[in-house]
Amino acid sequence: MSRRREPIFVFAMTCRRLVRALTSALLSAGICLPFVPQAVADSLGSETKLPIPRFVSLRSVEVNLRAGPGTNYPVDWVFVRRGLPVEVIAEFDVWRKIRDWQGTVGWVHQSMLDGKRTARVTGADRELRTEPAESAGVVARLAPGVIGRLLECNPAWCRIDAAGYRGWLKRDEFWGTYPDEKVQ
Repeated sequence: MSRRREPIFVFAMTCRRLVRALTSALLSAGICLPFVPQAVADSLGSETKLPIPRFVSLRSVEVNLRAGPGTNYPVDWVFVRRGLPVEVIAEFDVWRKIRDWQGTVGWVHQSMLDGKRTARVTGADRELRTEPAESAGVVARLAPGVIGRLLECNPAWCRIDAAGYRGWLKRDEFWGTYPDEKVQ
């Protein structure tokens, strides 16, 4: 005996599948949207059931970025920076499609990723502050490219540990979080 699904449930499931299929097609074609629609942000990875997209970091000093999800695909790029923040934008079996701070996209094995959150300083030299305020004292000056561990965020600032210096950076001074994302 089969159970009949309510029409609204069937419609919601169909919409969710459509959004996932469209997002997957766009990402596979190398098309990156300048923002993440709420419907996509609320989707879960098919393998991990974790949010897609999400930020993670590179676990190893050397990580191969492949053209597709498998060792039979060529290596397009090699990351040589442990702790670099990357964004997981798709999943397939044990492979994760990631994007770096410059928009480079490719596939890596899940074992090369770490759930620890990090941030990469962007733009010019940045001042790590004692409190989340422009008027707060300066703990350290961070050069572009410095990577720090992301500790917590409020709407405009995030607390970071960079080479043993802990302090606050404005969200627009680094890459590794979504606007208004809560990090604890």
